[in-house]
Amino acid sequence: MSIGVIGLGYVGLPLAVSFAEAGERVVAVDVDESKVAAIAAGESYIEDIPSERLRAVGDAIEATTHYAPLARTEAVLICVPTPLSANREPDLGALMAAGRALGQVLQRDQLVVLESTTYPGTTRERLAPLLEHGSGLRVGEGLSLAFSPERVDPGRTDYTLLNTPKVIGGMTVQCGDRAEELYRRVCREIVRVSTPESAEMTKLLENIFRSVNIALVNELAILSDRMGIDIWEVVDAAATKPYGFMRFEPGPGMGGHCLPVDPFYLTWRAREFHMSTEFIELAGKINQQMPYHCVERIERALNDAAKPVKGSKVAILGVSYKGGVGDIRESPALRIMHVLSERGAVVAYHDPFVPALPELALDSVPLDDATADADAVVLVTAHPGIDHQALAAASELFIDLRGVTRGLQVGNLVRL
Repeated sequence: MSIGVIGLGYVGLPLAVSFAEAGERVVAVDVDESKVAAIAAGESYIEDIPSERLRAVGDAIEATTHYAPLARTEAVLICVPTPLSANREPDLGALMAAGRALGQVLQRDQLVVLESTTYPGTTRERLAPLLEHGSGLRVGEGLSLAFSPERVDPGRTDYTLLNTPKVIGGMTVQCGDRAEELYRRVCREIVRVSTPESAEMTKLLENIFRSVNIALVNELAILSDRMGIDIWEVVDAAATKPYGFMRFEPGPGMGGHCLPVDPFYLTWRAREFHMSTEFIELAGKINQQMPYHCVERIERALNDAAKPVKGSKVAILGVSYKGGVGDIRESPALRIMHVLSERGAVVAYHDPFVPALPELALDSVPLDDATADADAVVLVTAHPGIDHQALAAASELFIDLRGVTRGLQVGNLVRL
């Protein structure tokens, strides 16, 4: 028997490798032929999985675009994308397609676990009917089904699949038991909740908690800017309180696969229960406006130097959504660059993790080339290995949107 994984992105590929390292055979399925080919060649496209680690498990992972091999697996984990539509509503297209295809090959006594983040009720109301219709089986009677939310923070090494507690909510107690037995092979701690809905809500709470607190400190950053107060000094001072305070820092906006997306899954679902989640939606609105506030801050800094935005060379440092990774999903840098270009700035960027941005028709340029003769150097994402303080001191105008230069006192430095 083996383990099946559908969706080989930032969640699915690490899962597949972890089970393979635990001695399991893995059937890895993705509709993207380039990912399947890369895995077969032992070439990883995920920073968290070095190619050497992928090659070490070698033949234990069978990568394919076909669902048929999943019929011989013990369990199937669904890790497909669940983005937002253009109207900021849940887009379950990939999940529904995976459910329909999987339902056609499911066999009796198999376990299916959904890991993709979604709104409460998805596992029971959307996925279960697809699996039952396609297979002719019934959940709890020949088919086990559970929800276990992914907890992946790309680039992080202190908390991994092994030592991050795994939340599981089964459709029945027996379904939960099956899922727990499976995950104990690769996870040290299991947290059982009573239903898939509770597990689905747990994931959303985790990310909404962060979204709301980031929105709060972002709003205070805007206010502090108008009041002439250094928000970084305030955050540093507040963080010295040993109780009743948790540190969050302002920034140019939220990116990644969770924070900019997940809260809207719950606000959409809440409307079906005749409730408007105004607190959550306000936080999302504030965070979505931060790139525009940052552009205005860049404009003011250029204006103070007697330069218009139009025609000014602006060098962007870091375009991924967080330092040390190449993930550009929902990255605020993309919005900042787009708006600056619309306003006539000549934009260049340097990012050692993102060689090209086809959507902006730009390639990363060497650091010296990006910053040479730049009217403004803007730090959007702080990657390791770059001496940002030295750059700030050497630049004609340096705008720090991440606070990494706090403590540095030079006349050409502007902080968020």
